[in-house]
Amino acid sequence: MSDETDFDEKELKQRMQKSLEALSTEFSGLRTGRASANLLDSVTVMAYGTKTPLNQIGSVSVPDARMLAVNIWDKANVGAADKAIRDSGLGLNPVVDGTNLRIPIPPLNEERRAELAKFAGKYAEQARISVRNVRRDGMDSLKKLQKSGDISEDDQKILSEDVQKLTDEFIKKIDDALKAKEEEIMQV
Repeated sequence: MSDETDFDEKELKQRMQKSLEALSTEFSGLRTGRASANLLDSVTVMAYGTKTPLNQIGSVSVPDARMLAVNIWDKANVGAADKAIRDSGLGLNPVVDGTNLRIPIPPLNEERRAELAKFAGKYAEQARISVRNVRRDGMDSLKKLQKSGDISEDDQKILSEDVQKLTDEFIKKIDDALKAKEEEIMQV
């Protein structure tokens, strides 16, 4: 193979890995019936004139398996934090206690579990699309290199197969993560 200036398989792999990591972050925000501090990672609060992540205006802790506690540092943000948690779509109803918010985690009913599993599927599909976009970028750069004469048609074919194998590997990882998350959600 000759000079592969625009093609970097490691960079493609890193971009696909980032898609998988983003999916993992999204999944950590889906609740599974037990309390997790990550559950509130996706909540943003209108504080100080901008949308701010909840964990930047207070500390989130897990006192027990069915309860989250949020200690808001500035009393002025308590109402906004309460509203943001209620409006987050997580199905949580905080109890305000001074500058603290106690958030009981209700047990999930079958309907809510199915809804959360659907959300997990949507997140997984977004990750698959992201991986496929990286694949497309890699294939496009290989075609450009082949057209410009930097690599031969055979090299382009071999490298295209490598990109496809990498794509298949990451799609399988996404599918496995989705299956595990769905099982976790549906577990009573």
